[in-house]
Amino acid sequence: MATSPTPQLLNRMRMRQVALLLAIGKSGTLRAAAAELGMTQPAATKMLHELENALGHALFVRAGRGLKLTESGRCTLGYFEGLQGSLDALTRELDGIEQGGSGKLFIGSIMAASPELLSESLLRLRETYPQLAIEIMVDTSDRLTDALRRGDLDLVIGRVPEGALDDMEFKPVADEALSVVTGPTHPLAHKPRVAFADLLDHPWILQPRGSPMREVLEQEFRRNKARLPRGLIETSSILTTMNLLVRSDMIAVIPAEVAARYESHGMLACIRYAVRQQLGVFGCLTARGRPPSPPLAYLLSLLLPPQAGSVR
Repeated sequence: MATSPTPQLLNRMRMRQVALLLAIGKSGTLRAAAAELGMTQPAATKMLHELENALGHALFVRAGRGLKLTESGRCTLGYFEGLQGSLDALTRELDGIEQGGSGKLFIGSIMAASPELLSESLLRLRETYPQLAIEIMVDTSDRLTDALRRGDLDLVIGRVPEGALDDMEFKPVADEALSVVTGPTHPLAHKPRVAFADLLDHPWILQPRGSPMREVLEQEFRRNKARLPRGLIETSSILTTMNLLVRSDMIAVIPAEVAARYESHGMLACIRYAVRQQLGVFGCLTARGRPPSPPLAYLLSLLLPPQAGSVR
């Protein structure tokens, strides 16, 4: 069996080198990174060379007066950002233990998972960990996975944006249907059949560009050979969307489970138009190589269906 090079690498690397590469990634220049760490530029240059020697790869090439990341440099920076996220998560958990609690969980969720699945799982989690502090961010999958990568979140319940599986693990939970919705008094609210052309006569609310739901709607417009309406309002906030629908003749698309709940209370109407392209499965995303705390591991067991396989 081949000997792992990891112990030798750990002996040669220093956390100061990790901090230097992270600072270069953030500022874009060696001079600014050195100033941020309180180092001279020659000392930073020497430290960078030592890191490259330890890894056995060039991380930068000269580009004018600055430095440009090589492919190896981009790869290393990504892993160091994951390491920083792991250390942030460790610090939060240790602070929680020191304060006599069970730590704190930072959870990101798309809209669809919040009403039933996440709420029920959180209630059961609190029964086992009554002192656990929990903070929940609701946003689009692309923004949430960025926060997970930075270490701002411990768990994301959402879909997999392109390229996210390079440093994350995904375990599927359920499919998600979409509904086209309006305010309850909208002209299209009670029509027995709605054509796509009917939708173009009204202003729209869409999620921000880059989110999976936005991409689905853009595909729907392209399929119907139509441009996105002018004067869009872009928001990932379901509360803002609801308020706008009730007070205007705008149209939006939201998860069907969320739409059904609001429609049952007379707060909106699901119009009779089916979006051809639907969203893919959503599930639990965690940072690869970052061990879950006991509360997070228990929450994952509550959220995931039996024998849910991970996707790498």
